Amino acid sequence: MAATTPAPGRRARPPFLVSAATTYATSVTVAVVSLVNVLITARFLGPVGRGEVAFVLALAGVTSTVAQIGVEQANINIVGTDPAARRALGTNSLLLAAVLGTAAAVLVALLTANAPGIVGQLPSTLRWLALASVPVLVARTYLVSLVEGDYRFTVSNALRLLSPLIGALVNGLLAVLGVLSATTASVTWVGAQALGLLLLGWYIATRSAGFGRPDVTLARRCLGFGAKAHVGRIMNLGTYRLDQWFVGAMAGSRELGLYSVAVAWSELLFFLPTTLANVQRPDLVRATRAVAARRAAEVFRIALVLTVPAVLVLIVVAPGLCTWAFGARFSGATDDLRVLTLGAFGVIAVKVLGDALTAQRRPLLSSAAFGSAFVCTVALDLLLIPHHGGLGAAVASSIAYSVGGLASAVLFLRTLGGRSGDLRPRPRDIARLVVMGRRLAERRRRR
Repeated sequence: MAATTPAPGRRARPPFLVSAATTYATSVTVAVVSLVNVLITARFLGPVGRGEVAFVLALAGVTSTVAQIGVEQANINIVGTDPAARRALGTNSLLLAAVLGTAAAVLVALLTANAPGIVGQLPSTLRWLALASVPVLVARTYLVSLVEGDYRFTVSNALRLLSPLIGALVNGLLAVLGVLSATTASVTWVGAQALGLLLLGWYIATRSAGFGRPDVTLARRCLGFGAKAHVGRIMNLGTYRLDQWFVGAMAGSRELGLYSVAVAWSELLFFLPTTLANVQRPDLVRATRAVAARRAAEVFRIALVLTVPAVLVLIVVAPGLCTWAFGARFSGATDDLRVLTLGAFGVIAVKVLGDALTAQRRPLLSSAAFGSAFVCTVALDLLLIPHHGGLGAAVASSIAYSVGGLASAVLFLRTLGGRSGDLRPRPRDIARLVVMGRRLAERRRRR
């Protein structure tokens, strides 16, 4: 579809194909750069040091996501339906991030002080560093949601690439100098996140809607909607990230180091559905129920068609990816990676169909789908990780992804309408992909 003429206060809608292609290209680039960063830290620090860095990212990521209270989901919806509120949303986002992020960090600090086992062998310096980054991560997520809700994917893509690029460059330099450590790698990551937040704030203040007076009524509106969506986001987080925390706490830093390498490779399969869900979200917010159902089903089918061959390739080349790239010490990650790839199909449904429910103002139904995956994750992690380490976490995650995907599909069809056949790939989907590829190539040639 071509870009449309915006109404007053709205930004023109860029072509979906262009936004999807550029965002996915950015995701792949981010993945490659992130893998380079993982490669540097893994080879220089070994499984234990790499495990400590992964634990810092998991601790900060889990805590910050819990602290968000779904405000980022409300931001996207409100930007799409009430563009006049953008200035107040910007200021509210910074204030809420400071309050909620700090509160969450303090709560986790108290928990770890009374139950140090939940952070395993993580040194106290790294624990405090991770918690100090929480308000920054929350604020960054809020501001990104404002940018993407207004179709400014180029900006969000550039900032997504910034952090891993800084990490790879700085960690590579430190490794060459012989001074790379888990602490310096973690400080580099936090610093990159803070720089990204500053650039986002500058862009919104000077190139976008800017920051206006805070609006208490609007903040309540965001928290009210966000809380409904947040239940699912927390459970989704548990499905995607809690396993690394569990592995680090129950199986140790070395086992987490192996598992984190498998996760880094498997997440290559997650970028496509995440990209498609993010790019279609502003459209689905503005669409009728029938149109949203049709568009989301089409995107789901396309994601399946593209993911099947990628899964097969990743299973075949898993030994080389883990051992050749990271060294013989990481050979134990091969089986973890092969098992994790099997959950990719469930992830597609959760990302694309679950996000469509939230966009259509059905956040509690999306939360229910995430909840089914979360329950499976926690139960199976507690059962399998103590005896099987990272492999147990991989089995638990793949099963949980599949359960959550099935629940998302059922709720999507019942709520927005449609038949199960709407979600099954068809021969014409492949033909459509070919046509889309030709159109994108033609557009690039014209440019």
